Amino acid sequence: MQDLDALRIAVAVVTMGNRPAEVDALLESVAKQDLAPTRIVIVGNGCPLPDFAERLTLPGEVTLLELDENLGCPGGRNQALARLREFGDVDVVVELDDDGLLVDADVLRRVRDLFAADPKLGIVGFRIADEHGETQQRHVPRVGASDPMRGGYVTGFLGGGHGLRTAMLDEIGDWPAEFFFAHEETDLAWRAADAGWRILYAPELLLQHPKTSPARHAIYYRVNARNRVWLVRRRLPLPLIPVHLAIWMLLTLVRTRSSAGLRAWFGGFVEGLREPAGERRPMRWRTVWRLARLGRPPVI
Repeated sequence: MQDLDALRIAVAVVTMGNRPAEVDALLESVAKQDLAPTRIVIVGNGCPLPDFAERLTLPGEVTLLELDENLGCPGGRNQALARLREFGDVDVVVELDDDGLLVDADVLRRVRDLFAADPKLGIVGFRIADEHGETQQRHVPRVGASDPMRGGYVTGFLGGGHGLRTAMLDEIGDWPAEFFFAHEETDLAWRAADAGWRILYAPELLLQHPKTSPARHAIYYRVNARNRVWLVRRRLPLPLIPVHLAIWMLLTLVRTRSSAGLRAWFGGFVEGLREPAGERRPMRWRTVWRLARLGRPPVI
């Protein structure tokens, strides 16, 4: 077990500048934590940032990064991680959606305690619930109608609220920036699992977040399909690639009611086959078995 006082936590938030009130509320909830983060990094993803220090009293060292262009969620987070790596004084990075809210004041302390208790814990996923306490099923990192209050080791995590151990990132690499949006969490989770790191779903760590649909993004269908093809081309053993894609093609045909959405999805699918997917580093078969034992084989 690591010394609690020696484990240093940073908070990273990426915003496109279109949710100023929500970002203020999120940062205020960070300021109310009973464990102050060592650093806070706020990334303006292709947008200017206000001087938060003039309006809010924030703990720790606050760094503002204004990017010239929108690099997508994973690209923006990578910029925050790069700056934190330059500082060299952080062990865990808590990344939060800019429209989320930490309702409880002990979230960062609980995150610290979880990482300190398990040196092979690489990722902690938060529970996401709306203002009525309801968690959408797609936000539960298990197959089927799983209880959102049941924690434990899992195969993936939620992008909206999570903690990442920096030592793990140094070993496996950062977010796949080229994904821009969709499936970047799975790419990171599979790399972490293949390197022997554990992923914990901790429902006691609550991030309040408005109920949304991923299809609200105009690029959702195309990028979702493209990135899924890229994901399996990069990370799965060859025999599992057609199995995974066939299952998800069938699920998409069953679930998608929009003909325009289906056309965009199949366009993205073809794009994923034609365009370079990046470095191929498939997981080992023992990782496939480990993920299956945890309840989600990497074909679902």
